[in-house]
Amino acid sequence: MHKRKATNGFTLIELMVVMAIIALLLTIAAPRYFKHLDRARESTLRETLNVMRDSIDKFHGDNGRYPAALEELVNKHYLARLPRDPFSETADTWITVPLPDGGGIWDVHSGAGGEAKPYAEW
Repeated sequence: MHKRKATNGFTLIELMVVMAIIALLLTIAAPRYFKHLDRARESTLRETLNVMRDSIDKFHGDNGRYPAALEELVNKHYLARLPRDPFSETADTWITVPLPDGGGIWDVHSGAGGEAKPYAEW
């Protein structure tokens, strides 16, 4: 009679089954995760644009003119700092819309290009 020695550890088959289950769970969870990330960025962009547009309106109400640049909103303390675009992750890509007569910034848009939604139109 041969006695088998007890071995500690897992067999290759057991490890492969566990890895297959983990891979299956990741293929289900990963798309949802990235979809939620995109929705969070869109919500952040929407709120950031609302705050910046509100600051421009308050600047106009207080000073009787529109700001010449976005940095003027920061210098006059209407914004604590220039917010970052959540898609481009930089504060340098904002697209400013001047008044028709060129008398300052009237509106602001995102400079990030979107595949499904053109964020510059928001």
